[in-house]
Amino acid sequence: MEFLTANELSILRWVHILAMVYWLGGEWGVFQTSYNVTNRNLSLDERKRHMETAYRIDILARTGIVLLLPLGLHMGKLYGFVPLLEGAGIWWMWLFFAIWLAMTWTAFLKRETDLGITVTMLEEKLRYPLILSLFVVAFLAFQGSGPIVAGEGSRWYPSKMALYAFALCIGLFLRLVMRRWTARFRVLAQGPNAAEEAALEREIGHARIAAYIYWITIASVCFLGAVKPF
Repeated sequence: MEFLTANELSILRWVHILAMVYWLGGEWGVFQTSYNVTNRNLSLDERKRHMETAYRIDILARTGIVLLLPLGLHMGKLYGFVPLLEGAGIWWMWLFFAIWLAMTWTAFLKRETDLGITVTMLEEKLRYPLILSLFVVAFLAFQGSGPIVAGEGSRWYPSKMALYAFALCIGLFLRLVMRRWTARFRVLAQGPNAAEEAALEREIGHARIAAYIYWITIASVCFLGAVKPF
């Protein structure tokens, strides 16, 4: 217990780095796998196997995304940036994110069912107020108010929070595309469908463009956390 207390910040930083690595690496894996998901020259079963691989890679990225925020908030508490989390606040915060993570894994494990799609949609709706809250809190921090305490030399923290919120916005779109994979492949399983094939290719084409912006954003979040430039 003394070891954990003395090294709490270092341990949190280590897990934070691991979560970031799985986030970035996982998104690259899904990006590459998507080429075979939309390849009409492959059989439908082969394309579905690639889609299954993409989902299995993506769950690690999704887990990293969810963990990054509570880890960052916990470290922010230790830095003195988030006094709101002192005392029992830190435990309520972790409970909230444990529920979010449970929803993420339930959606993954039940992804081929109506329950999985329903949980996925609920989890996506959870992100909207969260994203708005992060943007508002970051803005208030730059104004010198709100629950985040940030001043000269520590403005990197709310900046990182705002970039994370922006990344969640992109992630919502990418999750929508992947959720539609399941629905569209249900239709394709009934026989060739040119309209569904075209929609699949169009949506993944848009998602690939979003993915490039996603990686730049993730890299920027990493930069702010590592360099703390302002």
